[in-house]
This record gives sequence, C-alpha cells and structure tokens, in this order.
Amino acid sequence: MMPAVESRPPHVAGRRAPAGLVWGLGLLGVLVAISVFAPLFAGAGRDAVHLEIRRLGPSWQHWFGTDDLGRDTLLRVLLGGRVSLAVALLSTLVSLLIGTSLGLVAGYRGGRVDALVSHSTDVVLSMPMFFVLLVLGSYWGAGFATLCLVIGLTNWMPVARLVRAATQSLRDRAFVEAGRALGYTTRRILLRHVLPNAAAPILVAAALAASQAILIEAALGFLGMGLRPPTASWGVMLRDAQEHVFDAPWVALFPGGMLCLTTLALQAVADGIRDRLDPRLRHA
Repeated sequence: MMPAVESRPPHVAGRRAPAGLVWGLGLLGVLVAISVFAPLFAGAGRDAVHLEIRRLGPSWQHWFGTDDLGRDTLLRVLLGGRVSLAVALLSTLVSLLIGTSLGLVAGYRGGRVDALVSHSTDVVLSMPMFFVLLVLGSYWGAGFATLCLVIGLTNWMPVARLVRAATQSLRDRAFVEAGRALGYTTRRILLRHVLPNAAAPILVAAALAASQAILIEAALGFLGMGLRPPTASWGVMLRDAQEHVFDAPWVALFPGGMLCLTTLALQAVADGIRDRLDPRLRHA
C-alpha cells in the first residue's frame, strides 16, 4: 500500500505573526464591527434632513460634524463603511471565484489551456480598466449587485496569475504524483491537494483585490457612476463634499480618512499573510 502523502501547507505555528498582519487585522476588525452595528444607532432617521444644523463643525454632539443637509457625518461615515466594505467583499468573492478557477486549470493543465488563459489575461490587462468600468456601469446601471459584479469581473486577472504560478510549482510535487497514481480525478487533486497548498497567494490576492475594489467603488462613486443617493458610501460622500472642501473640510476629511485607513489595513494584511505563509512570495 502506498503511504499517505502530506498535502497540507507547511507548518508555521512556531513563527510569530508579522506586526503588520496583527495591526491590519485588528484595524479591519474594528472597522467591520462598527460598520456592521452602525444601523443600531441610526434609527429611522438616518437620511433625515436638518437644514438648521447643516455644515456644523465637529462637537460633542456631532463628533464628525454635519454635512450640507444637516446629517450627522459620523453616522454617515459608518453607514458608508458598511456599504463600501460589502462591495469590497462581494466583488472580491467574484474575483476569487473566476481568478482561482482559471489559475488552477491553466497551471495544472498547461499547454493550450495555459496559453489561452494567459493570453486572455494579458488582453484584459492591456485594456484601460477604469474606462471599461465606466462603460459597464453606465450600461448596466448603478445598483449594488451590479456594482459588485462589474468590479469583480474586471479585477480577477492578478488572482489568476498568482494562482497559476503557484499551481505550476505544485503540479509535479510528490503528493500530486501520488494522487495521479492512485487514480484521483483532476477535480479532487485540484480541490483537495493543490488548492490548500496555494492558500498563501490566494489570501494575498484576496486582500489586494479587496483594497482595489474599495478604491474603485470610491472612484466610481466620486464620479457619479456608483451608488445613488441617499445610499451612503465613502465615494458618494466624497462626491457630495467636493463643493464644501474649504468651508466644511470635515465632510471630506473623515470619509477620505476612513478610505485610507481601510486600504492601508488591507495592504498590511496582504503583506503579513505573504510573510507568514510563504516568505518567498516577497521576492517572487
């Protein structure tokens, strides 16, 4: 009987987690928690207009001040984070599903399949993605589901490249050869043996794709191609604040600051995962 071959990722329990991974995950956890529970403090009047207190500066009553319609900026920032993070999560799932599937098949099969996927990825990467996003957004509309799908469909290429490279390095390993010798199907080899060992690049790609998705959503919202008011997102808030940057700078400062913090946290998580699971990826 052929001995069982270990196909789990390398043991890393004895290594200390990188500092960037710790503070990045901690900051992300705080941002997600306050965004998820923000509706509990919003009540029914989250979009209520109070013109008598519009453009008030930060105070004990309104920590982040109020916007041009008298709405509490702190509450709007938290609700906007809920929307922006949800867009990032769902669009990243779409990117991972497409990119991981294509990368696994291309890296394992090789030959014409690999060439077809690689050339297709290069062609898509050569396109001006932001303009493609604008065209698709204007054609399909600006709904939440559509926005997530559009961002996901234009953000899968780096995932596919990373997974393809990882799969190519794994397909001739001993545990994969043992699986073939035992008559395992290609699907079983990919899902139960190759995919777990490609966890490092997939997790790194997920964090980077989420960071990119948040920036894309903010850019589309700022240009008026994203979600429509009164739905709050950080990009929509920045668009609404552009006329009051000088007389009410807090209206743009706080959503922009949250956008930067979230992006930095995701980048730190990506670097930390890369160092924790596979330090060689830093020099790849």
